Parts: sequence; structure tokens; C-alpha cells
Amino acid sequence: MSDFSEELKGPVTDDEVETSVLTGAGMHFPWLQTYIETVAIGGKRKKDFAQTTSACLSFIQEALLKHQWQQAAEYMYSYFQTLEDSDSYKRQAAPEIIWKLGSEILFYHPKSNMETFNTFADRMKNIGVMNYLKISLQHALYLLHHGMLKDAKRNLSEAETWRHGENTSSRGILINLIQAYKGLLQYYTWSKKKMELSRLDKDDYAYNAVAQDVFNHSWKTSANISALIKIPGVWDPFVKSYVEMLEFYGDRDGAQEVLTNYAYDEKFPSNPNAHIYLYNFLKRQKAPRSKMISVLKILYQIVPSHKLMLEFHTLLRKSEKEEHRKLGLEVLFGVLDFAGCTKNITAWKYLAKYLKKTLMGNHLAWVQDEWNSRKNWWPSFHFSYFWAKSDWKEDTALACEKAFVAGLLLGKGCRYFRYILKQDHQILGKKIKRMKRSVKKYSIVNPRLSY
Repeated sequence: MSDFSEELKGPVTDDEVETSVLTGAGMHFPWLQTYIETVAIGGKRKKDFAQTTSACLSFIQEALLKHQWQQAAEYMYSYFQTLEDSDSYKRQAAPEIIWKLGSEILFYHPKSNMETFNTFADRMKNIGVMNYLKISLQHALYLLHHGMLKDAKRNLSEAETWRHGENTSSRGILINLIQAYKGLLQYYTWSKKKMELSRLDKDDYAYNAVAQDVFNHSWKTSANISALIKIPGVWDPFVKSYVEMLEFYGDRDGAQEVLTNYAYDEKFPSNPNAHIYLYNFLKRQKAPRSKMISVLKILYQIVPSHKLMLEFHTLLRKSEKEEHRKLGLEVLFGVLDFAGCTKNITAWKYLAKYLKKTLMGNHLAWVQDEWNSRKNWWPSFHFSYFWAKSDWKEDTALACEKAFVAGLLLGKGCRYFRYILKQDHQILGKKIKRMKRSVKKYSIVNPRLSY
């Protein structure tokens, strides 16, 4: 890797490029150069530049998949010859491919360092001018990853003012993205200044100066981010930052407009986070329950297992509309359909309590509507003898809630329910007795047909 680093840092001449094509300078595997220079096809051996580079690319990809960073770095020497390909299309595509492969290798190689990566990035920007903006942006993200905020900002500023070639729509989006990331860095500074301001008393002599500094940074950030978030796409960190600043300065209408457009504009891709941000904003503003229900209803359709579904259930349960209260039961069943939620004791508590309330309210049909599509797989998924033993051992409170639900849905003959009922627990003894009485009274299953 040290040889590779030195090669990148040193000057490159046309003679060196030519030599690397002919001799494969830097290769540590003599057998490889022979193999890639002469590719066997159908028993015949012939030198073929395209086959050479194709074979080398395959070696690099395989090494990357196996995380063999040193091997991949050595293969890269021979792959540089694609910059001299006679095929103009391949020659133009080469810089981007080399950048993607090389940056991946340098990012993960144990002997790589910041100086090597920066040198490689600068080289690739000048070789592949058509990819200058894209490489600059990815280079800035690498610097951000390593906490070099000033260098990243300088990199983005240079890219922002770079001019070459035609103004295409894709180039315009890249410029907007670069400006937005620059705005994100300014937001970080603004956030720190805001924190500093919160520690000062308004009578403090430094308060006005810091407040003005905070305002200046917010203006710069807004200008850089606002253009990007109008373009259809997924811009979560930019939207969150922009909305936070609008809220800070009291522009709640502006913040709501941004979030509403981000969530509901049909030109934007479906994005659960857009609805989460809007819901959290409405919640902070103490918006009417109906508005929050409308937002979470869409989130439920996209991600029915999201943790906010329990809040959605609570809102529906408190609604005066019968259709909302029925949906509240559907939401709980929907959450527990997912394997990742099977141990969620809050979801089981809500379901146990709401099932009983629903049945007491003479809404047996609601329960049957949900249970009919699940009765063939929920018993083994949730209520097997194995899960009864396992749940009781790991979390007795969870086991009790599940047992109550099992009893209501499957009757007192359910194995899960019977197992929990037989357990001797000093603290939970009274709860288990109450559970037994409720199951006997409200279970939807005929006792003679118990599972």
C-alpha cells in the first residue's frame, strides 16, 4: 500500500502511463500480468486491450467483495490503462470507474491515510473533469466522515464556483446538492452558535453580537438549502435543518408548508420520514387530533410496524368516530404481525386492554374481522407452547399480557394460556386469576371448541 500511496503522490507523465500499460508497473503478482495481457478464448490466445481491462476489472471487483484491499490496490495499477482506451466511450467512463474503485480501496485499506486519499481525489478531479463536481462532493463527504469540517467546506466552495462544459439539468442538481451540503455545514455552525446564545443572558454584553452571528449563519444556510428541497427527492437531513431554523425564528407557517410539500407533493418519492417529520411538527404545535390522525394514517399504510403506530392507536382510541376506534384495533394487530415487534410489551398491553374494551362494547365483529385473517398463523407465530415457556422465563409481565390476548382469541384451552395459568407467581397471582375470569367471560371462542 505504501508503494501505491507514493505512486499517487508523485508526478505523473505520459511516459509513466505508457510504461504502466506495457509493463504493469507496481504489480506484485507476475502471473497476473501474463494472464491479463493474453486472454484465452476458445483455445486461441490473442492480445486484446479490451479483454485485458475487462479481466482486470473482474479481479478488482472480486477482491473488493472479499475485502482483499491490498490485492485490489495492486490490480488498480493495470486498470489505470483504461484511461488510454481507443474506445472513446470507455475512455470517458474510465475516470468515474477508477474513482469509485480507488476511493473504496483507499477508504478501507488499513495502511491508507488522509494524505493519500486527498491526493488521489485531486488527481481524479483533474483527470475526469466531467466528474469534477461528483468527485468533489464525495471527497467532501469523506472529509466530513473524518471530522475535517473546514477542509470539507473549502472543498465544497471550490466546487460551487467551478465552471466547465454545458449547463445540463444533472449538473444543476449537483450544484444544488453541493450548495446544500455547504448549507448543512453552516447549519452545524449555526446550531453551535445557537447553543452558545442559549447560555447567555439577554443583558450580557456579548448577547447581541452572538445573536447577530446566529442570524447571519441561518440566512446563509437557508439560501443554500431552500433550492435543493424544492427538487423532487429524499432530502431528510436538509429538510430537518431548514425546518428547525424556521421554527427557531417563529416562522411556523413556513415550516409547516415545507413539511407538507415534502410529505404530500406527488412529484416526490414515497418517504416515511416525511410524514414522521410532519407529525412531530404538528405534535409540537399541539395541532388538532384529526390532523395528526390524517398524517399517521398515511404512515400506517407505508410502515405499519413503525413505533409511532402505538401513538396512532392512542389517538384513534380517543376519537369519537367509530371508524377511528375500529381502525385503532386494526393498527395494533398490524404492529404485532411483524417479527420485530413480538416482544413489544407495550403493544401487547394495549391489545389486551383494547380487546377487552372492544368486546365489552359489543363489537365482536371488529375482533373477528382482524382475527379471521390471522387465526391460521398467529397461534404458532405467537402462542405456541415453546413461546409460552420462553416468554415466561424471559419476561413474566410480557407473558401475562400475551396469555390474556391468547385466551380472548383462542379460548381457555389455548396451550399458551394454560401454561401461564399454571405458573406459581406470588406477585402476579392475583392478576392471573383476574385474567382467567375475564377470558371465561369475554373469549370469542366457544369453550367446547377451544384450541
